Amino acid sequence: VQLVESGGDSVQAGGSLTLSCAASGYTFRGLCIGWFRQAPGKEREGVIVKDSAVNTQYADSVKGRFAISTDSARKTLYLQMNNLKPSDTAMYYCATVEATHCGWGNAALATDPYSLWGQGTQVTVSS
Repeated sequence: VQLVESGGDSVQAGGSLTLSCAASGYTFRGLCIGWFRQAPGKEREGVIVKDSAVNTQYADSVKGRFAISTDSARKTLYLQMNNLKPSDTAMYYCATVEATHCGWGNAALATDPYSLWGQGTQVTVSS
């Protein structure tokens, strides 16, 4: 059972990227799933999380620019990132936790509950 991210790249500010997270050995059904990021010298932070009831929580910094989705088989998780900013530069990770509800607000974006993590994919946004 593992998660493998891909799609990270170097882009100009204002550009777009789509990250993928492939689940090996299981599906995302019944799980709380999400994307997190860690910039150099900073703590890992929640970006966007989603539960099986399609409740989605966003970090304020990405509202209106980022979106989370899965494929129909719920084996691949996507992060669509638009209007990228230099402040979005970070290593991006997908993660899951066995919970049918992610919670609300900042509590939902906390990293502690998440038990399965991918290895990360680097996103670099230049001005």
